[in-house]
Amino acid sequence: MASPRILLCGDVLGRLNQLFKRVAAVNKSNGPFDALFCVGQFFPDTPDRLDELSDYIEGRSPIPLPTYFIGDYGVGAAKVLSPASKHPANLGFKTDGLKICDNLYWLKGSGKFSLFSLSIAYLSGRKSSDGQPMGTYTDDDIDALRALAEEPGVIDLFLTNEWPSEILNRAADAPVGISNPSGSDPLISQLAAEVKPRYHVAGTKGVFYAREPYSNDGAVHVTRFVGLAPVGNKDKQKFIHAISPTPASTMSAAEICLKPSKTTLSPYTVTEQTTQATEATKQHGNNITDAQYWRYDVSQKRHRQGSGDGERLCFKFTSTGSCPREEKCNFRHDMDAREQYLKGCCFDFINRGKCERGSDCSFQHGLGEEGDSFSRKRHRSNNRGNESQGRECWFCLSSPNVESHLVSSIGESCYCALAKGPLVEDHFLIIPVEHCPNTLSVAPEVEKELQRYKDALKIYFKNQRKVVVFYEWLSKQGLSMHANLQAIPIPLSKASDVHRHFILAAKKLGFEFEVINPSNHSSEGRKSLRSLFDGKSSFFYLELPEGTILFHSVEDKEKFPVQFGREVLAGMLSVMDKADWRNCKLSKEDEIQMVESFKKGFEELDPAR
Repeated sequence: MASPRILLCGDVLGRLNQLFKRVAAVNKSNGPFDALFCVGQFFPDTPDRLDELSDYIEGRSPIPLPTYFIGDYGVGAAKVLSPASKHPANLGFKTDGLKICDNLYWLKGSGKFSLFSLSIAYLSGRKSSDGQPMGTYTDDDIDALRALAEEPGVIDLFLTNEWPSEILNRAADAPVGISNPSGSDPLISQLAAEVKPRYHVAGTKGVFYAREPYSNDGAVHVTRFVGLAPVGNKDKQKFIHAISPTPASTMSAAEICLKPSKTTLSPYTVTEQTTQATEATKQHGNNITDAQYWRYDVSQKRHRQGSGDGERLCFKFTSTGSCPREEKCNFRHDMDAREQYLKGCCFDFINRGKCERGSDCSFQHGLGEEGDSFSRKRHRSNNRGNESQGRECWFCLSSPNVESHLVSSIGESCYCALAKGPLVEDHFLIIPVEHCPNTLSVAPEVEKELQRYKDALKIYFKNQRKVVVFYEWLSKQGLSMHANLQAIPIPLSKASDVHRHFILAAKKLGFEFEVINPSNHSSEGRKSLRSLFDGKSSFFYLELPEGTILFHSVEDKEKFPVQFGREVLAGMLSVMDKADWRNCKLSKEDEIQMVESFKKGFEELDPAR
């Protein structure tokens, strides 16, 4: 498959006639090109170009190529973009562009999407010193971009309006006269160092500059920075640049590791990044040190920390039966997976449950009887913290598998137990004694006792200058699950962060929480919640420290992480390595000690006394 052909453009400033005339000519002489990406200010500086803008927006003048822009500021921006953002076709979580008119798309906020197999990330807007709401990026946009940078895979193209302020460091080919800070942002330097794109494209400096490639700390590929001049600039500097990058997802390891002879070291040194982070903290009022960004594929985080309990399979072991790294390997050695591989099953299908090659793949995309056993084993492993099957239920007190040493209190209808693999100390569960799929469907007497345990835990943690977050995941396929309500203590200093982190996480997944604000007691909130839960869909809810309840009913084909609540809190509490409960296993002796310590402090409050 041929590599996509992309045009890049600097600040348009509303000069659409000049831009699209040039694009049409380039496309005719050197094309065809697949898309045009514009960085820097897209809208006019003065009102006299609004008629020219309207001709394209209203369809009187054609746009020759699919065009994407991030410079959502300038004269007329609010008038065009506000109604577009409210259009029904643009509602929801759209990272691949809000349609303004035929062939024109606004990349709003921040995001990452795939186009022609290229992975494209962007930060829309610019830093604001006057509090303007339109055309400026927010803390949430930055947080979301950092979370995206944590995801597996190489980002091919990173679009920002402003230059990274440190890009000229270590550059032998730096042009004269662009050392002033105007049009640069230290936060962009920090983001570029985290995102590690293959191409970083920016505008706003008023000049064209293609920097020598630089290497990235912690990555094998190089980055090429391109700064573009404004359309129609008086110095006739280059404002359109063409590239034809092979998507990283289709490149071999040898290809992606290649470094041109003039490659420099990264301009973003550790010392400089620390300085930038401090400066960004001052400018954005956000404690970057404390802001740990939630993510859902935690396997790569574990891999960097050297854990051998990763989610992903070791290809070397699966294909050959041995791995020279042995116990130091960051990936999983699984004999069941190897047996399936030897029987002709596709490694990607075993490892990820899917294969993007589809019919082009020469291996099997299905598991036999033994493979089904492997699949079930893996499923149980992923959900063992809060699922059970019949007599194997971990939470039924009559089950031979119950770990009774974790139990701290047993009432008439509910009991309290230390979570297996606790996220933090004193991470407990409130569990109905009778086997049932969720706590929203329990009998009234069970609900009353559950509420007493909740109230007691709130007081217990308040005495420790902590608050508590309660949450529950209700699976549509969870008829065999044993209900458990998670109770996780949060330091008082972070209590106000909980709401923001969950809203941000929801935005990343493409949904918005519905909200219940109980006027009196949290039991009233649960009563409202029960009336809204129909049992036909998977369901997630949490109770915030102030009593507000956030909930989301999961649609049939919606991708929703089973460990969503834990992963968000792990990020907020800066313990991302504990997002998977299996990374948090304690010895039985440590578990007993933790339960006994909790019992002593909880004794006077225990509803079972």
